[in-house]
Amino acid sequence: MAKIFVVDDDPDMLALICAALQRDGHQVDTEADPTAVTPKRCRFYDLLLFDIMMPKEDGFSLIRRIRTEVDCPILFLTAKTGDAALVQGLGLGADDYIKKPFSLAELSARVNAHLRREKRQPTHALIRGDVHFDLQAKMVTVKEQSVPLTKGEYAICEYLALHSGQIFTKEQIYENVFGFDAEGDSSVIAMHVKNIRAKLKEHGAAPIETVWGVGYKWKKENDL
Repeated sequence: MAKIFVVDDDPDMLALICAALQRDGHQVDTEADPTAVTPKRCRFYDLLLFDIMMPKEDGFSLIRRIRTEVDCPILFLTAKTGDAALVQGLGLGADDYIKKPFSLAELSARVNAHLRREKRQPTHALIRGDVHFDLQAKMVTVKEQSVPLTKGEYAICEYLALHSGQIFTKEQIYENVFGFDAEGDSSVIAMHVKNIRAKLKEHGAAPIETVWGVGYKWKKENDL
């Protein structure tokens, strides 16, 4: 399941797209007013769908405002078919176009293809279930509630979350988070993890799993 944000001034189009993507198991949010869209609002989605021809602000202006602060794929919905318009949109940071009119099968296929191909390392935001990372501010929220992690605790969380599903020993975590030249030893990782778990548990999240005799891992999305 992915989180998708659709911006289109046509309420019928929003309802159609929302229903189609929800049938694929995605979580879909919509917005009819592009001027209400901010980079912060877009930061925690896996994919964005923007119409181009909107009266208050067109899709080109919208992507120009947010692209430098948003990592995920952005697809345009457009009736424009000219090469100049397509080149302009791609130059502003769009990943693809879906030309109107389109079939729901095409919409589903194109969206899911981009989600499968998305391999860019996030630099602004990261979502792991209910746990959201603001990679710029170095903050964690669970269900929109801030979790008061120390600098070290945050660094461990971010490292494990970026590599969800992978198992790391305490030594590997220590070296990758604090560096080879850090003063101390890997035994502090167990205490950090204990503190992280307690803080996340207060918000109903338990993403870090102990692999006995090996180390720790951040659970994959379908295990949370």
